[in-house]
Amino acid sequence: MKHNLRIGLLGLLLTGLLAGLPGDVAADGNGGDELFSKNPDYVKAVDLIRDKKFAEAIPLLEKVVAKDERDADAYNMLGFSTRKLGHFTEALAHYKQALAIDPGHRGAHEYIGEVYLALGQLERAKVHLAFLDDDCWLPCEQFTDLKEAIASYETKTR
Repeated sequence: MKHNLRIGLLGLLLTGLLAGLPGDVAADGNGGDELFSKNPDYVKAVDLIRDKKFAEAIPLLEKVVAKDERDADAYNMLGFSTRKLGHFTEALAHYKQALAIDPGHRGAHEYIGEVYLALGQLERAKVHLAFLDDDCWLPCEQFTDLKEAIASYETKTR
């Protein structure tokens, strides 16, 4: 699989790069939680989603996209919330909007793949898995989760 080759190549690259760096190089501080830079309604919606209060999160996310129609993360979370409520057609529309704004949005690729599985459209889900396979240099969470969902789906439908 592509990931094994990438891991090996990345290991070689990092070994070479790190060999020339002093041992006390500190993190630059830019790896913080993206929610700190987000709209307060988005932050509250994500908290509600974590508490599985999907219906309560939706109006907040709708406010976010009304203010910023280019917020791919908010569309992705709208898709997630509506999908969790079983509204797959609406979820698809939100994920497609997120991907129209940010074609490389890994979360939207994972979640739209899961919607396609819920709708029995395995080949469409695999298209998004293939994107994640190409996009993630190392196995990323979105790739791993969608791959597992597809494997589970294939086991159930045999």
